[in-house]
Amino acid sequence: MSSISGPPSPSDRYRAAANRTAEAKTYLGSFARTLDFELDDFQREACRSLQEGRGVLVAAPTGAGKTIVGEFAIYLALQRGLKAFYTTPIKALSNQKFTELSAKYGAPNVGLLTGDTTINGDAPVVVMTTEVLRNMLYADSETLGDLGFVVMDEVHYLADRFRGAVWEEVIIHLPSEVQVASLSATVSNAEEFGAWLDTVRGDTDVIVSEHRPVPLWQHVMVGREIVDLFAGDTTFDEIAPALPDTEVPDLGEAEETSASESRAVSGKSAKRAVEATVRHAVTGPEFEVNPDLLAMARSESRMNVNARYSHGGRSRRRQDRQREERQTAQRSPVRRASRPQVIDSLNRQGLLPAITFIFSRAGCDAAVAQCAASGLWLTTEREQQIIAQRVDEASHEIPADDLDVLGFWGWRDGLIRGFAAHHAGMLPTFKEVVEKLFADGLVKAVFATETLALGVNMPARCVVLEKLEKFNGEAHVNITAGEYTQLTGRAGRRGIDVEGHAVVLWQPGTDPAAVAGLASRRTYPLNSSFRPTYNMSINLIAQFGRVRAREILESSFAQFQADRSVVGLARQVRGREESLAGYAKAMECHLGDFSEYSKLRRELSDAEQHAARDHQRARRSRVSDSLTRLIPGDVISVSGGRLAGYAVVLEVDPNAREPRPSVLTADNQLRRLGVHDIDAPVSAVTRIRIPKSFNAKVPKSRRDLAASMRNAVNGDSSRQRRNSRHEDFGLGSRAQDQERKIAEIRRALRAHPCHGCSDREDHARWSERWWKLRKETDGLVRQIQGRTNTIAKTFDRVCDVLSTYGYLDTHDDGRVTISADGQRLRRIYGEKDPLISQSIRQGAINDLDAAELASLASTLVYQAKREDRGLRPRMPSVSLETAVDIVIREWSRLEDTEEQNRLPLTAEPELGLMWPMYKWAKGRHLQEVLSGTDLAAGDFVRWAKQVVDLLDQLAKIPQLDSRLARICRESIDLVRRGVVAYSTVA
Repeated sequence: MSSISGPPSPSDRYRAAANRTAEAKTYLGSFARTLDFELDDFQREACRSLQEGRGVLVAAPTGAGKTIVGEFAIYLALQRGLKAFYTTPIKALSNQKFTELSAKYGAPNVGLLTGDTTINGDAPVVVMTTEVLRNMLYADSETLGDLGFVVMDEVHYLADRFRGAVWEEVIIHLPSEVQVASLSATVSNAEEFGAWLDTVRGDTDVIVSEHRPVPLWQHVMVGREIVDLFAGDTTFDEIAPALPDTEVPDLGEAEETSASESRAVSGKSAKRAVEATVRHAVTGPEFEVNPDLLAMARSESRMNVNARYSHGGRSRRRQDRQREERQTAQRSPVRRASRPQVIDSLNRQGLLPAITFIFSRAGCDAAVAQCAASGLWLTTEREQQIIAQRVDEASHEIPADDLDVLGFWGWRDGLIRGFAAHHAGMLPTFKEVVEKLFADGLVKAVFATETLALGVNMPARCVVLEKLEKFNGEAHVNITAGEYTQLTGRAGRRGIDVEGHAVVLWQPGTDPAAVAGLASRRTYPLNSSFRPTYNMSINLIAQFGRVRAREILESSFAQFQADRSVVGLARQVRGREESLAGYAKAMECHLGDFSEYSKLRRELSDAEQHAARDHQRARRSRVSDSLTRLIPGDVISVSGGRLAGYAVVLEVDPNAREPRPSVLTADNQLRRLGVHDIDAPVSAVTRIRIPKSFNAKVPKSRRDLAASMRNAVNGDSSRQRRNSRHEDFGLGSRAQDQERKIAEIRRALRAHPCHGCSDREDHARWSERWWKLRKETDGLVRQIQGRTNTIAKTFDRVCDVLSTYGYLDTHDDGRVTISADGQRLRRIYGEKDPLISQSIRQGAINDLDAAELASLASTLVYQAKREDRGLRPRMPSVSLETAVDIVIREWSRLEDTEEQNRLPLTAEPELGLMWPMYKWAKGRHLQEVLSGTDLAAGDFVRWAKQVVDLLDQLAKIPQLDSRLARICRESIDLVRRGVVAYSTVA
């Protein structure tokens, strides 16, 4: 592996000059002459490897110029009369790269394929999303003919848990004669990834560059003042190399270490010791965190401690104490700058253009509104005229009726002022305009979510991070060092800026040492997320047969990493076996066999836990049965849990795998009631009639129905709340047997000789350690067994499911072939591919017209942001009602089958987009389509394009009935109109 991390020595420069002289007559020399800058050493070395017929993995920081290597691969292909594919992880980056390459090589020579867009697909250079190339490989597309090079930009996407497997599929299945240029952010295990590439692709050189061509300075903005994070002149390049092998601890880990080493240290001294520990581990003694920032953090901590303990009195109401705690928790000696003030400060210090990362779409839009309301202007009159002209040109094809719902006028006003938002909820056209205006220096400030950091080329002079935590879909978590590097890597424009700047805004509770830890750890491991899917498995079997397909999957990076990890696990097992022998010696007892006595103690503990679990299981079963018997209109009394009180049942779903009736509580709240929400079976205490006009989305309807429920309950004097605290939930004699067994073990314990040992509890502690370590060691042994052939075992389970559904035929001679239904599944690509295939198989789309088909397709691609399914909506038509019933039934059956085969479960179909998609396919205006929903216009367009992509896949299935294929194409035409059809890529 080649690692280029610093300035070359004189001998290196001499050797490089000699090489350049020799290379002047080569393809690399002629390519270099087309550039208006000198190639860096890592770029030259990677290009040389490609020229000599080897593949390359190039890992370098954002903005270092990795894409030059990809462009040289394209140049080589064109010079040799071959094709080159340039793959990207996202459509926005594909569009951007298509525009760049078209300008460089001419529009006739460059094509674009992104699933919903096809431009000049037979060109010698084609830019595409990675999924498109995967689909072409499985379909054995003729476009693959004469393919010489594939550039895989942002190949570290391979670690993405949702889409990462696609990168491995492509790398494994590309023809052996194709050279692959893999471009990655700096990862800590590049050598491991390169070794795998070498195994599956042949000769592959790994080139790692740690050097940023534009120095990056780290700052913290305290109020409106920008303060250096590190004491002294310390740039990004200087931080990590000081301690290259040091693992930087989290602040919490450092606190635990400090506490364990010295219990007697005072709180203040311990805090300073922690800061010193982290500061030294992060940056080394010569790169200290700015002491002014550390002093400010201590001052803030003291202020909050004093505020917390300055209010005495246990008699004060709990609500008052909680309110004061919330208020005092936000105290800080620093007055936080507003967003307009932050931008103004950056502007006065010459740090624009800047990207401010806000991990919230609403936050990005609010920032633009706040800047506009403050009267902030960042543009000159001439720039305002240019921006207005370009915005109007880019949007002139958007229907005038849609401009208001798209927020066009506020967006346009912000752009003219010099600032804009950038997030996935925006219309793609709007995002492209923002990107181009920012790249041209006309827009000076962009407020963006983290999606902008994932490949879109928008470098800035400065990057601002509002917070160091984000919501990951489940909880608010701190960003990782890798994410920090990816975000701040946008700062510093090569050839424009002398230096880049990363600024973290001071928030109450900011820890400068923790920020320094993020700034110093700029690499992160690349871990495979690969697993065999239904479509992948059936396509491999179709091409290679089951035996060969199994062998191919075992060559994945996931299996490569698992095999390597076994060596380390085996070493851990050997070390733990030695410790177990020492523990066994320490628990010896002179009165008897203490291991036997210890075993009795564990049997007693296990028996008691088993009895408790049985009780819980029986409770759950009885509760589930009681929920199943409920019908709309039943009023129930929930005796415990967070929904305690009375509730009326609104809707039940007989097809649900687990009963979760929708209820309205006495305080007018809509909830889903599951077995985890109640602690005892429920039954109807009375019944009320639910009016036909009841609408759960209307607050007045909910209030009226809740009032009716309360009246019914108050008028029913026979109702009783059940006390189930001591119920056995039907266990009967089984519970008695368990109690009898527990009593017997206790008698055996008291009768054992070791029970009377004066050192019994000391022996017991050593025994507990032995049992705990034995359990951990056995777990490691199982890991070793489980990691052997893990991918192949998953493949076998996938094949079992495919056989269950009749997609695979097994012959008497052991051969496995694809059935007619399996051939249909081969052409369906998506997370719900078997569900889509089964729904078609069971006739879900047979009676639908084009608009209804678009609506149904949305249930198979749409993913709600949070689990907020609410009530099942009324369907637009009887045909759709029947079709949805089929889809839900097939999903439930598929989930049961997957659970039996220990496979990841297919996500439940989402019905939240059905009405908007139906209205859109019926020709309604965008404003009417989005009315009453929480969908942003950009989100709707994105999901609509995915619906188009799925319908296009269905239309191209060879075995599909010609009438259904025609309806699919009609449905595509209905959806692909207006803002969905409009694109600036042309």
